[in-house]
Amino acid sequence: MQTAIIQPRMKNPVMVVPDALQPLLDLGKAAREAGLPPKTAELIHLRAAQINGCSYCTEMHSRELRNAGETDERIFTVAAWREAPYFTDPERAALALTEAATRLNDRPDAVPDEVFEEAARHYDEREISALIIEIALINFWTRLNVTVGQVAGSGQG
Repeated sequence: MQTAIIQPRMKNPVMVVPDALQPLLDLGKAAREAGLPPKTAELIHLRAAQINGCSYCTEMHSRELRNAGETDERIFTVAAWREAPYFTDPERAALALTEAATRLNDRPDAVPDEVFEEAARHYDEREISALIIEIALINFWTRLNVTVGQVAGSGQG
């Protein structure tokens, strides 16, 4: 049985490598300014964090959703969004694309055309570009945090 991580293994690498943090923050800012609804971005962040087992990001994005006025029902059911009645068709398309782009190695066709086309049906080129960047960024952050053992509730860095 694995024991809970109480202390991170080390500081987050973006806090250690000079000049690594700001470009990531800038990329996130650019994606947020491209028109993707902020709550949709937070929902996909939460879903990717859940998939990747990142307790730090799961907690953080759940809190950010709640602070943005999101309902408990929606926050609590993101992991089961397909079975929950609380999500719009555009959000469902974003969550499906998030799952496919996060689980790239789970199937031969990593991001099936129908998943991409459904997202493209709901988002214009600029918004879907932001969505793809947001998915890539949250996967980057969760991989850093899981690797170094970033602890939920431990604050930044």
